[in-house]
Amino acid sequence: MLTANRLRDGDVLYRKAKGWVPLLVDGEVYPDQASADAALAAATAELVRNEFVAPYLFEVREVNGKIKPVKEREIIRAAGPTVHPHTGKQAGQFHA
Repeated sequence: MLTANRLRDGDVLYRKAKGWVPLLVDGEVYPDQASADAALAAATAELVRNEFVAPYLFEVREVNGKIKPVKEREIIRAAGPTVHPHTGKQAGQFHA
């Protein structure tokens, strides 16, 4: 998958088609390295719009029919800010 942070508020974003979505479950999973690299190249070219920053690819796996990040960093990022467990993504939208 491909992720970045929105510049306006710092929220984590996930690439879907040629746009961005705020939830991991809505993001696009690339079937191979070539398509993942192409998505990263396209996102990198869009940095001039100053809407998001630092796009990068990360690994996911399917667990019981759901997409899950492999690394702890991405699990935390997908869950939202750790200082607000009662609001936002941590209020029930994401379960690792």
